Formats: sequence, C-alpha cells, structure tokens
Amino acid sequence: MLTIIAIVGFVNLTRSEVGPQFLISLLIALASFAPIPFFVYRAYSLLNADYHLDRDSLAIKWGLRIEDIPLSDIEFIRSSEDLTTPLALPSLPIPGGLLGMRRHPDLGAVEFLASDSKKLLLVATAKRVFVISPENPSGLTQSFARATELGSLSPVESKSVYPSFVVTQAWGSGVARYLWLTTLFLNLGLFIWASLIIPSTPIVALGPQFVGSALETVPSSQLIIFPVASLLLSVAGWIAGLYFYRWEKQRVLAFIVWGSSMLMSLLFCSQCYSLSQLQYKDVKRVTLNVSGLTCNYSSVSFSQFSSHISPIAHTA
Repeated sequence: MLTIIAIVGFVNLTRSEVGPQFLISLLIALASFAPIPFFVYRAYSLLNADYHLDRDSLAIKWGLRIEDIPLSDIEFIRSSEDLTTPLALPSLPIPGGLLGMRRHPDLGAVEFLASDSKKLLLVATAKRVFVISPENPSGLTQSFARATELGSLSPVESKSVYPSFVVTQAWGSGVARYLWLTTLFLNLGLFIWASLIIPSTPIVALGPQFVGSALETVPSSQLIIFPVASLLLSVAGWIAGLYFYRWEKQRVLAFIVWGSSMLMSLLFCSQCYSLSQLQYKDVKRVTLNVSGLTCNYSSVSFSQFSSHISPIAHTA
C-alpha cells in the first residue's frame, strides 16, 4: 500500500506545476517511501529467521542479527507462560516481527527475536534473556534437555552480530567511506540543483530531440524525477552493498555496487547541470514559417528563439 502511494505521489509530481500541490505531492511521496526499507528488512528477516540447536550451541538468526550461544552458557529454556509477571511485548509489535529490547522486573534485560506471541520461549544467559518463537516450542525444549545430558562435543565461543556492526565494519574501510560520502553529497547537490532550476525555468526539453521536428517540452517540475530516482537507486545500492560486505569473499561485489551507485548519481548530476546551462535544450536547426516567411536559425536556445518570434508575429 505504501509503495502504491509513493508511486502515485511521484507520478503526480511530474504533472503538477510548482506550487502548493507540487509541495504536497512531494511530502506525500517522501513520507510514504521512508518506511518502505524498514518493512522490506522486516520481511527479509522473517523469511530468513532460523533457530538451530545442536550439542554445542544454540544459533539464532534474524536478518542481519546473529546470536550464537554455547549450550554451557544457557541457564534455562522455558515458556514465557511460566513467569509470574507477564512479559511485555516490544513497543512496536508488528505481526511476524517481535523485535526489540524490554526490561522485566525478574529477568532484567530481555531481547525479542520472535515472530509469534503465542509460542514464546525464554533463553536465559548470564548477560541477558532472549525471547524466541520456534515452530515447536516443546520440541526445542526437549532437544535442549537431551543435548545438555549428552554434553558438548567441542566447545564454541559465543558470537553476537548486529546489523549496525556491518555498517560500522564497512565504515572502517576508507574506500567504502569515500564512496558513501561522495554518493551522499552528489544526491544532496542534485536535490538543491533541481530545486533551483524548477522555479526559474517554466519548461524544459527532456528526451531525444530531432532536427526538423517540433521542440517537445515538458513542465520543469518533471526534473524532480532526477533526484528522486538517484536517491532511490542509491539507497538500494547501499543496502545491496551491505549485504555482500558481510562475507570476506564477496566484499569486492560490495565495492562494485557502491561505486556504480556513485557513478549513477554523478550521471544524474551531469544531466541536471546540462539542463541548467541550456535552459530549454539547444536546437541545431529550427524552421519558422509565419505569413509565408521562412526563417532558419542554427544552434539557438528556446529563449533566443522566442525573442526572434515576437517581432515577426507582431508585424504579421
């Protein structure tokens, strides 16, 4: 639904003149688009969620969040219904995604990595309690009891990976930092440039123009397509790059994606710069026929062309 609203808002931008309606369409489009990456990540996390228990550890995977707990560190696993004080759900409980931190008077810090509020299990460790929701809670509890009785085959170290850790790790790379900042500043400059061109230029010529054909112009408000498209593609490229950066062998792909995003933003900026230098798209040859008089103009801009039309049309 948000995607449809965002698309409709961006389409209305291309049809609206600069004014209140243009501003309203822009705000609606941006407000509708902003939460889409959040919901996309939640859906991705839910589809890839996994709880894996063996004789050595309990691995919890939820999107980019990974928690690997040695069985020796687990104090107990039991149902949340056994608590005397009910367990409060996260502040933003979305169906299929119960994520976030809460404090419980008896358990202390509690981290939710669950999807179903009716199948909640408590996994207690020394540092905090994790809340998970396996498909078969009683089966996982019994498997934990058996694994504890059999003992560990090989000790493992605990591991905690957060989504912010990937961003922090990538930020430590000078190449990644340069590509991110360059792409960011290019997009900011593109938005500023378009906002300066739109009020001062009523119409622009977008698309291919052919010699001898009529000059096809559109309202300058359609220039908003440039910064919006550049921003959307840059965000998508940034997220895709983070996905590849998680693995050492695929980090080259991450740099390729981020470099492509920077190059794409640069191309959008160069096109916007060309339109700002040639306000109405220079035409190599325009033929005017007024009252049987034919006038040929070579390499003139639309504004220059209009100044020549006025006296001829007046005398006619």
